[in-house]
Amino acid sequence: MAESSNQERRDFCLSSATCSRRSFALGMVAHAAAVILAAVVIYTAWPGSSLFSWHPTLMVTGYGLLMTEAILMFSPESSLMINAMRKSKVRFHWILQAGAVVCAVGGLMAIYLNKERMGKDHFVSWHGLIGVTTVFYSVVQSMGGINLLYPKLLKSWMTLAQLKMYHATFGLLGYALACSSLALGINSNWFSQELEGMLWVVCLCCPAILALVIMQQVTTAYLGRRIKI
Repeated sequence: MAESSNQERRDFCLSSATCSRRSFALGMVAHAAAVILAAVVIYTAWPGSSLFSWHPTLMVTGYGLLMTEAILMFSPESSLMINAMRKSKVRFHWILQAGAVVCAVGGLMAIYLNKERMGKDHFVSWHGLIGVTTVFYSVVQSMGGINLLYPKLLKSWMTLAQLKMYHATFGLLGYALACSSLALGINSNWFSQELEGMLWVVCLCCPAILALVIMQQVTTAYLGRRIKI
């Protein structure tokens, strides 16, 4: 009986170690994908070369880089601040998220003004529709995140644990929208004409990789927990 119990503990430890190594590897892939995607898009757009150039530059910086790093901040295996106190991680999380929202709003304004100047219709493609939805969703989600900084504002409605779960759940939906918008942007006429071949394929795969890694992190950390109502 004791031998069976010891074997179960060894199996559990081996399984936990394997999962930890897998999560670390996936997190590192996500970091690399975020940097590669941002670098290629920014280099291709060459910010400042035109009004339009600020749209892909700001969008990929906000959603592809800043928002990704803000969420990975809480990864227990691959956070860039893995040994920092949670209070510090929370601070850097909301700073990065605020930067992401500012970039997203700026990117939306850039494409809106560019279309106005050229006399083109707004939000007539799936990229445009999902993009503007994502930006407005991000603004609302960021405002909801303020409740986590000041949880006493809603303490009569829900617990802190519930606030964290809802913030993570709706945040995951917003991130999925952001990755969808990025993928559609990479598949747009402008980007596919500017960048061809294997590098274009790599960029197209990056949003899918980011979405899968973040989904795994959030669902493991929050959505599997039982929240008392």
